[in-house]
Amino acid sequence: MIPLKRALSSPTGRKFVMSISGIALVLFVIVHLLGNLTLYVPDGGETFNRYAAGFEAMGPFLYVIELGLLAVIVIHMTWGIATALKNRKARPEKYAESVDSKGGPSNLSLASKNMIVTGVALGIFLVVHIWHFRIRKVYVAETTEIDGNEHADLYALVHAAFSDPLWVAFYVGAMLFFGFHLRHGFWSALQSLGAMKPEWSKGIYALGFFVALVLTVGFMGIPLYIYFVG
Repeated sequence: MIPLKRALSSPTGRKFVMSISGIALVLFVIVHLLGNLTLYVPDGGETFNRYAAGFEAMGPFLYVIELGLLAVIVIHMTWGIATALKNRKARPEKYAESVDSKGGPSNLSLASKNMIVTGVALGIFLVVHIWHFRIRKVYVAETTEIDGNEHADLYALVHAAFSDPLWVAFYVGAMLFFGFHLRHGFWSALQSLGAMKPEWSKGIYALGFFVALVLTVGFMGIPLYIYFVG
């Protein structure tokens, strides 16, 4: 147990944990976006509410999944902040501006230099998002009937929220932070796991940019679509 703890506390171990947790969160975000795309179905919210009701049908197992996801998020955030602070303390001269990484060029950018800022911003967004659509759904959401059973009308709650320009601006702004964070994080995770050769660096970085762009535009499009189209 102690050797494992020592290994995970090492710079390499911290990067490994950050990479694995980051990749797990990206996979979750992809699935989450695919589910949210049902908001575009022009059926008055039936498809989206059926999608949401499917999670309710999981019963206690849903809480197990949510706690597991929360654990991954907390690990990713706390280890990320700790690693960033240790790196800054160890190399106060802003070493990254002149040092290449194992997988090739360091790809220093606005995104890479502000990972801790975008990460904290996303943490704040996550708390607001859970309150907005997970907690409020239980207490203030209207209800709708699905297959003879009463369920929370999450579709109505989402539409009510994104009819407010302030909420639309908040979510769009948060997705910009998400895009910047994912752009560098995707490349960094694969590099830390040793999954790319130096000659692959530019291609992987371009792929990371593409993934970040698709997910960012995908999530940004939902509040904008609801606000301007309805």
